[in-house]
Amino acid sequence: MSGELHIQTRGRGPDLVLLHGWAMHSGVFAGLAERLEPRFTLHLVDLPGHGHGRDSTLPLALEPVVEAIVARVPRALWAGWSLGGLFALHAAATRPVAVRGLAMLCASPRFVRGDDWPLGMSPEIFRGFALGLRSDWRATLDRFIALEAFGSDDARHEMRMLREEVFARGQPAAHVLADGLGLLETSDLREVLPTLAMPTLWLAGRRDRLVDPRAMRAAAGQVPRARQVVVDHAGHAPFLTHADAVASALDELAAAVEADAR
Repeated sequence: MSGELHIQTRGRGPDLVLLHGWAMHSGVFAGLAERLEPRFTLHLVDLPGHGHGRDSTLPLALEPVVEAIVARVPRALWAGWSLGGLFALHAAATRPVAVRGLAMLCASPRFVRGDDWPLGMSPEIFRGFALGLRSDWRATLDRFIALEAFGSDDARHEMRMLREEVFARGQPAAHVLADGLGLLETSDLREVLPTLAMPTLWLAGRRDRLVDPRAMRAAAGQVPRARQVVVDHAGHAPFLTHADAVASALDELAAAVEADAR
Protein backbone atom coordinates (compact mmCIF):
# COMPACT_ATOMS: atom_id res chain seq x y z
CA MET A 1 0.00 0.00 0.00
CA SER A 2 1.22 3.51 -0.83
CA GLY A 3 0.68 4.72 2.71
CA GLU A 4 3.15 2.24 4.15
CA LEU A 5 6.83 2.71 4.84
CA HIS A 6 9.42 0.78 2.90
CA ILE A 7 11.52 -1.26 5.35
CA GLN A 8 14.09 -3.83 4.23
CA THR A 9 15.01 -6.44 6.86
CA ARG A 10 18.22 -8.47 6.63
CA GLY A 11 20.87 -10.09 8.80
CA ARG A 12 20.59 -11.96 12.10
CA GLY A 13 21.03 -11.00 15.73
CA PRO A 14 19.68 -8.12 17.85
CA ASP A 15 17.26 -5.87 15.98
CA LEU A 16 18.63 -2.51 14.79
CA VAL A 17 16.64 0.20 12.98
CA LEU A 18 18.70 2.48 10.69
CA LEU A 19 17.26 5.88 9.69
CA HIS A 20 18.88 7.97 6.96
CA GLY A 21 19.28 11.72 6.58
CA TRP A 22 17.66 14.44 4.47
CA ALA A 23 17.24 13.71 0.74
CA MET A 24 18.91 10.30 1.05
CA HIS A 25 17.61 6.73 1.55
CA SER A 26 18.72 3.61 3.37
CA GLY A 27 21.09 2.65 0.55
CA VAL A 28 23.51 5.23 1.91
CA PHE A 29 24.23 2.76 4.73
CA ALA A 30 25.39 -0.02 2.33
CA GLY A 31 28.96 -0.22 3.64
CA LEU A 32 27.90 -0.03 7.28
CA ALA A 33 25.10 -2.56 6.78
CA GLU A 34 27.53 -5.02 5.20
CA ARG A 35 29.62 -4.88 8.36
CA LEU A 36 26.66 -5.13 10.73
CA GLU A 37 24.39 -7.77 9.19
CA PRO A 38 26.44 -10.80 10.36
CA ARG A 39 25.51 -9.90 13.95
CA PHE A 40 22.40 -7.65 13.74
CA THR A 41 18.96 -7.99 12.23
CA LEU A 42 18.85 -4.71 10.34
CA HIS A 43 15.65 -2.80 9.57
CA LEU A 44 16.63 -0.35 6.82
CA VAL A 45 13.95 2.33 6.52
CA ASP A 46 13.32 4.54 3.50
CA LEU A 47 11.52 7.56 4.95
CA PRO A 48 8.33 8.72 3.18
CA GLY A 49 9.12 10.44 -0.12
CA HIS A 50 12.64 9.01 -0.21
CA GLY A 51 14.12 6.04 -2.09
CA HIS A 52 11.75 3.08 -2.36
CA GLY A 53 9.33 5.02 -0.14
CA ARG A 54 8.98 7.78 -2.71
CA ASP A 55 5.28 7.06 -3.36
CA SER A 56 4.28 6.65 0.27
CA THR A 57 1.43 8.90 1.33
CA LEU A 58 2.58 8.90 4.95
CA PRO A 59 3.56 12.45 5.98
CA LEU A 60 7.20 13.14 6.79
CA ALA A 61 6.49 14.03 10.41
CA LEU A 62 7.88 12.60 13.63
CA GLU A 63 4.80 10.98 15.15
CA PRO A 64 3.25 9.22 12.12
CA VAL A 65 6.61 7.89 10.91
CA VAL A 66 7.63 6.58 14.34
CA GLU A 67 4.19 5.02 14.82
CA ALA A 68 4.50 3.24 11.45
CA ILE A 69 7.98 1.90 12.23
CA VAL A 70 7.03 0.65 15.70
CA ALA A 71 4.07 -1.17 14.17
CA ARG A 72 6.40 -3.02 11.80
CA VAL A 73 9.52 -3.90 13.81
CA PRO A 74 10.11 -5.65 17.16
CA ARG A 75 11.86 -4.02 20.12
CA ALA A 76 15.13 -2.73 18.74
CA LEU A 77 18.09 -0.45 18.94
CA TRP A 78 17.41 2.68 16.89
CA ALA A 79 20.17 4.57 15.07
CA GLY A 80 19.44 7.82 13.24
CA TRP A 81 21.81 9.81 11.05
CA SER A 82 21.26 13.58 10.77
CA LEU A 83 17.51 14.10 10.11
CA GLY A 84 16.99 10.42 10.96
CA GLY A 85 18.20 11.18 14.47
CA LEU A 86 15.10 13.26 15.14
CA PHE A 87 12.87 10.26 14.40
CA ALA A 88 15.03 7.94 16.54
CA LEU A 89 15.08 10.41 19.44
CA HIS A 90 11.31 10.94 19.22
CA ALA A 91 10.81 7.17 19.30
CA ALA A 92 13.06 6.77 22.35
CA ALA A 93 11.24 9.54 24.20
CA THR A 94 7.68 8.52 23.36
CA ARG A 95 8.00 4.73 23.14
CA PRO A 96 10.80 3.69 25.49
CA VAL A 97 9.54 0.11 25.65
CA ALA A 98 10.08 -0.23 21.89
CA VAL A 99 13.54 1.37 21.85
CA ARG A 100 16.16 -0.72 23.66
CA GLY A 101 19.04 1.65 22.87
CA LEU A 102 19.48 4.89 20.94
CA ALA A 103 22.32 5.94 18.62
CA MET A 104 22.49 9.54 17.40
CA LEU A 105 24.86 9.62 14.41
CA CYS A 106 25.88 13.22 13.66
CA ALA A 107 22.44 14.23 14.88
CA SER A 108 21.24 16.83 17.34
CA PRO A 109 17.98 17.37 19.26
CA ARG A 110 17.98 20.86 17.74
CA PHE A 111 19.73 21.61 14.47
CA VAL A 112 19.23 25.38 14.30
CA ARG A 113 20.99 28.00 16.40
CA GLY A 114 19.02 29.93 19.01
CA ASP A 115 19.62 32.30 21.92
CA ASP A 116 19.94 29.35 24.29
CA TRP A 117 21.51 27.00 21.71
CA PRO A 118 24.51 28.74 20.14
CA LEU A 119 26.03 25.65 18.53
CA GLY A 120 23.36 25.03 15.89
CA MET A 121 23.38 26.04 12.24
CA SER A 122 22.32 29.51 11.17
CA PRO A 123 18.56 29.76 10.46
CA GLU A 124 19.44 31.71 7.32
CA ILE A 125 21.16 28.64 5.87
CA PHE A 126 17.96 26.62 6.15
CA ARG A 127 15.90 29.43 4.67
CA GLY A 128 18.37 29.63 1.81
CA PHE A 129 17.98 25.92 1.14
CA ALA A 130 14.18 26.27 1.25
CA LEU A 131 14.28 29.10 -1.29
CA GLY A 132 16.69 27.14 -3.43
CA LEU A 133 14.36 24.14 -3.55
CA ARG A 134 11.78 26.30 -5.31
CA SER A 135 14.16 27.70 -7.92
CA ASP A 136 16.71 24.90 -8.54
CA TRP A 137 16.30 21.92 -6.29
CA ARG A 138 19.12 19.91 -7.89
CA ALA A 139 21.64 22.70 -7.27
CA THR A 140 20.33 23.02 -3.71
CA LEU A 141 20.83 19.30 -3.10
CA ASP A 142 24.35 19.62 -4.47
CA ARG A 143 25.16 22.48 -2.07
CA PHE A 144 23.84 20.45 0.86
CA ILE A 145 25.91 17.42 -0.15
CA ALA A 146 29.00 19.62 -0.39
CA LEU A 147 28.36 20.77 3.19
CA GLU A 148 27.94 17.17 4.33
CA ALA A 149 31.30 16.17 2.85
CA PHE A 150 33.23 19.32 3.75
CA GLY A 151 35.87 18.76 6.40
CA SER A 152 36.20 15.03 5.82
CA ASP A 153 39.68 13.59 5.22
CA ASP A 154 38.47 12.43 1.80
CA ALA A 155 35.85 15.04 0.96
CA ARG A 156 35.93 14.42 -2.81
CA HIS A 157 35.31 10.71 -2.40
CA GLU A 158 32.55 11.30 0.14
CA MET A 159 30.88 13.93 -2.05
CA ARG A 160 30.97 11.59 -5.05
CA MET A 161 29.42 8.76 -3.03
CA LEU A 162 26.64 10.98 -1.69
CA ARG A 163 25.90 12.44 -5.14
CA GLU A 164 25.66 8.96 -6.63
CA GLU A 165 23.47 7.71 -3.80
CA VAL A 166 20.92 10.52 -3.71
CA PHE A 167 19.40 9.52 -7.08
CA ALA A 168 20.18 5.80 -6.91
CA ARG A 169 16.54 4.99 -6.12
CA GLY A 170 14.94 7.73 -8.20
CA GLN A 171 14.43 11.41 -7.50
CA PRO A 172 13.26 12.29 -3.98
CA ALA A 173 9.85 13.98 -3.92
CA ALA A 174 10.35 17.77 -4.01
CA HIS A 175 7.58 18.57 -1.50
CA VAL A 176 9.04 16.04 0.93
CA LEU A 177 12.45 17.70 0.68
CA ALA A 178 10.75 20.91 1.84
CA ASP A 179 9.03 19.03 4.67
CA GLY A 180 12.37 17.59 5.77
CA LEU A 181 13.99 21.02 5.84
CA GLY A 182 11.06 22.23 7.92
CA LEU A 183 11.65 19.44 10.44
CA LEU A 184 15.34 20.29 10.66
CA GLU A 185 14.60 23.98 11.10
CA THR A 186 11.79 23.80 13.66
CA SER A 187 12.31 20.63 15.75
CA ASP A 188 13.59 21.05 19.30
CA LEU A 189 13.64 17.83 21.33
CA ARG A 190 16.05 18.96 24.04
CA GLU A 191 13.46 18.73 26.81
CA VAL A 192 13.18 14.94 26.43
CA LEU A 193 16.91 14.28 26.93
CA PRO A 194 16.84 13.87 30.75
CA THR A 195 13.98 11.38 30.44
CA LEU A 196 15.92 8.84 28.37
CA ALA A 197 16.57 5.75 30.50
CA MET A 198 18.07 3.43 27.87
CA PRO A 199 21.78 3.36 26.92
CA THR A 200 22.57 5.96 24.27
CA LEU A 201 25.42 6.61 21.86
CA TRP A 202 26.28 10.08 20.55
CA LEU A 203 28.68 9.69 17.62
CA ALA A 204 30.11 12.82 15.98
CA GLY A 205 32.55 13.55 13.18
CA ARG A 206 35.24 15.88 14.46
CA ARG A 207 35.20 17.84 11.18
CA ASP A 208 31.41 17.91 10.75
CA ARG A 209 30.25 21.29 9.39
CA LEU A 210 26.52 20.59 9.70
CA VAL A 211 26.23 19.24 13.25
CA ASP A 212 28.87 20.68 15.57
CA PRO A 213 30.43 17.95 17.76
CA ARG A 214 30.16 20.40 20.66
CA ALA A 215 26.37 20.49 20.19
CA MET A 216 26.27 16.72 20.45
CA ARG A 217 28.44 16.82 23.56
CA ALA A 218 26.11 19.39 25.14
CA ALA A 219 23.08 17.23 24.33
CA ALA A 220 24.70 14.02 25.60
CA GLY A 221 25.53 15.80 28.85
CA GLN A 222 21.82 16.01 29.60
CA VAL A 223 21.22 12.28 29.09
CA PRO A 224 21.56 9.93 32.09
CA ARG A 225 23.26 7.08 30.21
CA ALA A 226 25.20 8.58 27.32
CA ARG A 227 28.41 7.44 25.68
CA GLN A 228 30.14 9.95 23.41
CA VAL A 229 32.36 9.00 20.47
CA VAL A 230 34.12 11.47 18.17
CA VAL A 231 35.54 10.06 14.93
CA ASP A 232 38.71 11.93 13.99
CA HIS A 233 39.06 13.08 10.36
CA ALA A 234 35.35 12.40 9.70
CA GLY A 235 32.78 14.89 8.44
CA HIS A 236 29.00 14.60 8.55
CA ALA A 237 28.82 11.02 7.22
CA PRO A 238 31.41 8.99 9.15
CA PHE A 239 29.80 5.69 8.15
CA LEU A 240 31.00 6.37 4.59
CA THR A 241 34.63 7.05 5.49
CA HIS A 242 35.05 5.28 8.84
CA ALA A 243 32.49 2.47 8.72
CA ASP A 244 34.52 0.19 10.98
CA ALA A 245 34.62 2.82 13.75
CA VAL A 246 30.86 3.39 13.50
CA ALA A 247 30.16 -0.37 13.52
CA SER A 248 32.39 -0.81 16.57
CA ALA A 249 30.55 1.96 18.45
CA LEU A 250 27.20 0.33 17.62
CA ASP A 251 28.55 -3.02 18.84
CA GLU A 252 29.41 -1.41 22.17
CA LEU A 253 25.93 0.11 22.42
CA ALA A 254 24.41 -3.33 21.78
CA ALA A 255 26.65 -4.83 24.46
CA ALA A 256 25.45 -2.21 26.98
CA VAL A 257 21.84 -3.00 26.11
CA GLU A 258 22.42 -6.75 26.47
CA ALA A 259 24.08 -6.18 29.85
CA ASP A 260 20.92 -4.37 30.96
CA ALA A 261 18.80 -7.33 29.95
CA ARG A 262 20.71 -9.79 32.16
